[in-house]
Amino acid sequence: MRKKRIAGIARDTLNFILEASRSTAPSEFAGLLQADGEIITEVLILPGTESSRMSALVRLYMLPNMQVAGSVHSHPSGALRPSEPDLLFFSRTGDCHIIVGPPFDEHSWVCYNASGVGRDLPILDVKFDDDDFDDDLDDLD
Repeated sequence: MRKKRIAGIARDTLNFILEASRSTAPSEFAGLLQADGEIITEVLILPGTESSRMSALVRLYMLPNMQVAGSVHSHPSGALRPSEPDLLFFSRTGDCHIIVGPPFDEHSWVCYNASGVGRDLPILDVKFDDDDFDDDLDDLD
């Protein structure tokens, strides 16, 4: 399977990640990243995901039949390097893996590839189409 090229992450998506990580601390936050084209725009939190102060467990068998761009999780300790379990997880879930830590701002995160090597992931200002949400509500009538 060919890996999807990722050009960046939407600023609003990164802000969601940072706020969710801040709110979850001192436990870890974890999710999977989804892209619209070449831009990461969504965070998928799978049912059964467990978090503690030491780790987060994402149950990949709960992933619907869809492609993910990578993963995101927090290290409330502030250590932004991937652990051995992180590297194993990275190898199964795409090529963009974000680790965030305190103070949970735009300067306290790092992105890694599937091998655990740091990679550039620009923050992009993306306009989300709110009409899609409204269309979904119209379908309920």
